[in-house]
Order: sequence, then C-alpha cells, then structure tokens
Amino acid sequence: MRNFEQSNLLKRLPDQFFANLVQKVKELTEKGHDVINLGQGNPDLPTPVHIVRELQDAAADPVNHKYPPFRGFSFLKDAVASFYKQEYSVDIDAEKEVAILFGAKTGLVELGQCLLNPGDVALLPDPGYPDYMSGIALADVKTETMPLLKENDFLPDYQSIDREALDKAKLMFLNYPNNPTAATASKAFFDETVELAYQHNICVVHDFAYGALGFDGDKPQSFLQSAGAKDVGVEIYTLSKTYNMAGWRVAFAVGNASVIESINLLQDHMYVSLFGGIQAAAARALTGEQSSVKNLVSTYEDRRNRFISKLNEIGWKAEMPKGTFFAWLPVPKGYTSEEFADLLLEEAHVAVAPGKGFGKAGEGYIRVGLLDSAERLEEAVDRIAELNLFNDY
Repeated sequence: MRNFEQSNLLKRLPDQFFANLVQKVKELTEKGHDVINLGQGNPDLPTPVHIVRELQDAAADPVNHKYPPFRGFSFLKDAVASFYKQEYSVDIDAEKEVAILFGAKTGLVELGQCLLNPGDVALLPDPGYPDYMSGIALADVKTETMPLLKENDFLPDYQSIDREALDKAKLMFLNYPNNPTAATASKAFFDETVELAYQHNICVVHDFAYGALGFDGDKPQSFLQSAGAKDVGVEIYTLSKTYNMAGWRVAFAVGNASVIESINLLQDHMYVSLFGGIQAAAARALTGEQSSVKNLVSTYEDRRNRFISKLNEIGWKAEMPKGTFFAWLPVPKGYTSEEFADLLLEEAHVAVAPGKGFGKAGEGYIRVGLLDSAERLEEAVDRIAELNLFNDY
C-alpha cells in the first residue's frame, strides 16, 4: 500500500500534548486501577431534561430532516440575541452579528484562517487553551505570547508587550474566566483591552466558554459589555459548560459584523450548519428557565470549597478559584509540572494536567478539573496526602 505524504499544513499542527495523559490513564484503568481522572475538561453532569426533550421533539419534525440554512436558523440567532440582552444588557443584531458554530473550538480555530495571512502576528495568552495554537498553525502565522502571572492576577500586562509586536499584531486571544488559571477579569480590564485594540488595530477574540461559571456571587464579565467592544472584536460562547452540552457541539460567535461575516463565509464552504434539532434545543436552552444553570454553579462552588479546603488541611496551600470548573495549583519544589503529574497518577492514581501543556508560563502548576463528585474530589486529596509531599509546608 502506498504511503501518501501529509500536506505541509498538517505538518505544522502542534502535537496534542494531553494525548499522552489520556493514554496513561487508559493503561492504568485497563490494569484494574481506580483512577480519579481530574485531568480533562469534560463536564460530568447530564444535560438538563427540558433541553433533551426539545431535541427529541425536534428530531421528529420533518423540517429538520432536510438541510438547514447554511448560516443557521433565524430562531437560534434570535435566541442568542435575546440571551445577550437578558444576561449582559448587550444589543446584538441577530442576522449580522451572530455566527453559529460547531462548538467553540471550531470558531477559535477558524478565526486565524478568516482574518490572518502567512507571516501575520497573533497575540496569545500563556498559559492558554492549546487549540489556540492549532488555528495559528493552520493560518501559518507568527505569535507573540502574553504571560499570565500570579502577580498580575493572571491577566496580561499590556505595558510589558513589545511595542513593535503590538503594531504588527492583527489578532488577540483572551479567555475569562480563564482556562487553565481559573482567574476572572473586570470591566476595567476589558475597557483597557478595547482601548489597546483601537490604538493598534487589533481584532480581539474573547473565548467566553466559562461565562456562566463565576463564584461567590460574582457574575463573570462579558467582553461585549465594554463600550466599543463590538467595534474591535468578537466573543465566542459555548453551551458545553453552561448547559452540560459538550457532546452536542453547539456554540456561537457574537460581535463585530465584519468578523462574523468572515466566519460565515468560511463555513459556507465547509458545512451546511448544525442539525435543526440541535439548533432547536440550543434555542430552548438559551431562552428557557435558567434554574439549572444556578444549580450547576452551586454544585461547582460546593466542590471547589470542599476540595480546596481539604488541600489546605494537608498543607498544600491553594487559593479558591474565582471561576470555571478548574483549580490551578502550584507544584511542590523539586518537581516539574509533568514530573509531579506523573507522580500523582502513578502513586495516587489521581490524574491531573501538567501546566507545561498550556504554555511556557504554565510550568510550576497543575490544572485540576472539579469534574467528579465532591466525595471523589476529597478522596483524591486523601490519596495525595498519603504521599507525604507537604509535611514541610
């Protein structure tokens, strides 16, 4: 059989860093070990019943057995506009300022191809969601990283970015509440971002995947709540986290009309939008009662409180995450993030994600997903305590 060489485009794609972690967990599980897997970001709770029922009903409707409109049904785009008005007091033009996406990852990867040419510069957070790099590689562009440091509350320090890089940059990725650091951003920060984008003609892409997941009564800020934000960027929102719809692959981009048109144009040549039943269920999720979201946030907050409190009890000093369903924890002295993650997996059978996988500035941390019951999270801490790693802390 002939072996056909891959294109240069595929060769540019970064390695999937966490594929190795998945394989290690699989091998231990197959050997009969009980692994508490806190290394991934896959919601563990079911989609609310009323959303599932909407899909069931819509699946029986013959209109959804045909191709949907290329750019999605108007009822879903109208639902997106209503959602943003209700949740953030932001006015959205449903036809010109909404693009329906096959999951947020698709939009994040597409944007580089929509707006950049080979050799252009994109600004990326470090640490950050690894698939930002996938889109950058496909677009064949250069990057300038923005370190997210504890001393800056894991926000980029715009004053420290090279001025020449800012002048060349065409695209900036941000993500708050943040994966992996669990930090949140204020309106003042987004106001500063809008001003910077105006000054340097940069398109801002705010990944708002964890937009519903803020704790201690603090609702996460939408980038589009800042004056002028729609002039300089877009926000990408997924239903995966808010409504436990990760496997449904439905999200949307909202904001700058020219960017939305570029996304829609690219997708015109790649897809014929989402199955109509999924769109109907998504519209119901966005416009229906939101008590399930409040319950979800309460569940994650309880898990956070119990997990972090127990960590501090064993001497692993950790701060309470402000948002997302992650905890960003410092690695003990003497270990790299990957060495420590391997130790926890092999000796305690607790899987976590090494910070190195999210970028150079992620070294020294691990990311823990609060995606199991509070009891299992506490059991994970008990197992780690038995390793006696924090006796001197």
